[in-house]
Amino acid sequence: MIEIRTHGRGGQGAVIASEILADAFFREGKFVQAFPAFGVERRGAPVVSFTRVSDGEIRERCEIYEPDHLIVLDPVLIETVNITAGLKDGGWIVINTNRSLEGSELVKRFNIATVDANAIAVKYGLGSRATPIVNTAILGAFAGATKLVGLQAVIDAIEEFVPLKKENNRKATEEAFSSVRIVGDGPREA
Repeated sequence: MIEIRTHGRGGQGAVIASEILADAFFREGKFVQAFPAFGVERRGAPVVSFTRVSDGEIRERCEIYEPDHLIVLDPVLIETVNITAGLKDGGWIVINTNRSLEGSELVKRFNIATVDANAIAVKYGLGSRATPIVNTAILGAFAGATKLVGLQAVIDAIEEFVPLKKENNRKATEEAFSSVRIVGDGPREA
């Protein structure tokens, strides 16, 4: 089973990202599960959502405490929340950031991929400049970096889940897929 934890803030689309990702894996013949965990339910508050993927039936019904991979929609959470808690060594962390993470402690233990999903979302009019909605872009980056799910499956799932600006969301996903940056030469087995 593959377990993925998504960290974001209310309004960025973390919960929908988990649902889209699960749907994309489902389209590729996997068993899936996606659900959120809320603390303070307000815009801007930290949000965590979870995705499980398996070749067989998934019977677990709890939060993911030891994920294989992380998706981080807001890079500030890296400094304010222990996002790597329980993350398995060698796992992927796909981060929405325009900063270089070369030399970061994260690079020594995990596979790190970055994409400027904020800039991509703004470019395609997804959300506003102040609060871009980055979920579809970050999923393109996840597919591009990890190769765990295909780009077309992600695009097809977005088509199903995203009610507005379908074409712009598709373009954002494709651009993030092709512009994701692998950081450092840390572990690559995962």
